[in-house]
Amino acid sequence: MMRAWILPMLLVFCGSVVAAGRALDGGPGEAAVSLLVFVALASVYSPLVFPRSISASEAQRRSESDGRPVVFWRSGCKYCLRLRFRLGRSAHKLHWVDIWRDPAGAAVVREANNGNETVPTVFVKGQPHVNPDPRWVRDAASGGYGQESGR
Repeated sequence: MMRAWILPMLLVFCGSVVAAGRALDGGPGEAAVSLLVFVALASVYSPLVFPRSISASEAQRRSESDGRPVVFWRSGCKYCLRLRFRLGRSAHKLHWVDIWRDPAGAAVVREANNGNETVPTVFVKGQPHVNPDPRWVRDAASGGYGQESGR
């Protein structure tokens, strides 16, 4: 769990250092803006942007009962962020598994990707799709499973 917060904490720390330097140079307004920018970046790269993560076994159980896709992700991944933001409100229809919080989820991703922890990996009806097109995932989340998964 701690690994997911390293980048956001580093961004806040760097922002604090930059803001302190600007404040000491006599620019309190610039210091505040700098700190806000770093805090905003930290929040985007934190797990807070994603829907609540569940375990891989729970996600697979839920997916079998409701047919919704399972997304394996990790914080700091720009492709996961792209998928999350492009899904918009549809993101809450999916089951999200943070592979840095769930070792079993990481194992599922490695098994699907020849030993690599490549994310986002989206499972639809038990089939893995690595870094799929967000439009396809949105379609899969609404029940209209398309033929092309992107990559």
